[in-house]
Amino acid sequence: MAKKSWIEKDKRKAATVAKYAAKRAELKAAGDYVGLAQLPRDASPTRLVNRCRVSGRRRAFIRRFGISRIVLRELAGAGMIPGVTKASW
Repeated sequence: MAKKSWIEKDKRKAATVAKYAAKRAELKAAGDYVGLAQLPRDASPTRLVNRCRVSGRRRAFIRRFGISRIVLRELAGAGMIPGVTKASW
């Protein structure tokens, strides 16, 4: 499980990105890169991190399911994810 502070920090970043999205789009359309530089650093969407919904892990994130590989393996093994089966040949 990821630290609660990291998860909360990512939530704050997401709120900042949403807050400044319209202003960033306006400045980008005008080509005002000096104005973009004046915005907070966390206003950029590239600073957002994908995190597992269950464990909060940021590495080995699988976008299709929104969870990490470890949680995916546990849930798939328990039959909790429809359409996912263990490979055997």
